Amino acid sequence: MNLENSAKRRFFRLCCILLLGGLVTTCVEPFETEIESFESILIVDATLTNEQKQQQVLLSRTFRFNEEQLVETGAEVGIVDDQSTRFEFIETEPGKYLTPSEFMAVPGRDYQLIIKTAEGNEYASDFRSLTPVLEIDDLYAERTVNGQGVLGITVFADSSDPQGNAKFYRYEYDETYKIIAPRWSPVEIEVLSKNPPEIQFVTKTEETRVCYGSASSTDIILASSTEFDEDKVTRFPIRFLSKENFLTQNRYSILVRQFVQSPEAFAFYETLKEFSDFESLFSQTQPGFITGNIVSRTNSSEKIIGFFDVSSVSSKRIFFEHIDFFPEGPPPPFINDCETFSPLFFFLGFSPLIDALETGFFTYFNVNDDPTPDEGPYLLVPKECGDCRVLGSNKVPDFWEE
Repeated sequence: MNLENSAKRRFFRLCCILLLGGLVTTCVEPFETEIESFESILIVDATLTNEQKQQQVLLSRTFRFNEEQLVETGAEVGIVDDQSTRFEFIETEPGKYLTPSEFMAVPGRDYQLIIKTAEGNEYASDFRSLTPVLEIDDLYAERTVNGQGVLGITVFADSSDPQGNAKFYRYEYDETYKIIAPRWSPVEIEVLSKNPPEIQFVTKTEETRVCYGSASSTDIILASSTEFDEDKVTRFPIRFLSKENFLTQNRYSILVRQFVQSPEAFAFYETLKEFSDFESLFSQTQPGFITGNIVSRTNSSEKIIGFFDVSSVSSKRIFFEHIDFFPEGPPPPFINDCETFSPLFFFLGFSPLIDALETGFFTYFNVNDDPTPDEGPYLLVPKECGDCRVLGSNKVPDFWEE
């Protein structure tokens, strides 16, 4: 998982936790809108998996509303197993710690997370072992209507464990979608001179018509088979996309990752999910502090938010197109109306056309065949309408299938 995707999930959680730092009490009292005190609490986002990869730990701190996110830099981070093998982490970006080489959690071993901050404060988790390995049985999408009566597409996952060892699941997803610029031109305007105004048309040398955007889940998505007679999760909804969602305008793909969790880890994320419900934060009943499995070795009374988890992970990817579920059309609208406008080439000693292009917000689309007296000779559009790189990457993902 890249930093951008992980940071999005983390930002969502931390925004909720930020409020908790000021709102959570152990008493049943009416909520006061003014936060009188604030604690800088270490937040640990760490899940060791059975994937052969560079394992990752993210460290940050709670922050006040409308303040920038605070990351914990300069820390020493490591994982030790029950055979005294230590796996060191290095800080590759502020607050992001990776193992220099790839490794994976293996069954039958216990692992512990150790952290020492730049200030010398030490923290440790309890020992955790790898949860049972369980594959996603099926991942599929169907045309549905959600609880609010909105027509769209729901992505479902099925999982089952005949052995009855896996009961708690957490899901994340990465979605990738094809972007086609609706008002694309193979040529663009190059400004040669502003005074006097002089331009030329050049053929584009980079792909600007077809790109690929990506996004990741931010919600905490949990499922449990304890609610059912059998140890299976059937038709569990992972993602809902309304019929008008731009992401499905062309081709769409979703990669779902299933984490098998321990009961303790599931309980932690379930509590965190409850706190992430904005309405619950303002309810009359305020639950206590979220307790994880990481404690301070320096100060036993210090609060830490986070849970060191050792989870098995399986993943599955599917592709689909809007027309697969809505053959009657039309496709979802583009994110911009893409209206054209024609600034004058020269007016009172300057060039509105060149000024518009130099803002970086507009690009050339076509010739204005029938300009009015207050229009120029060329049609411009918002840049995303003619250059897909504004919304995504022009490099085809390695996994992409047409």
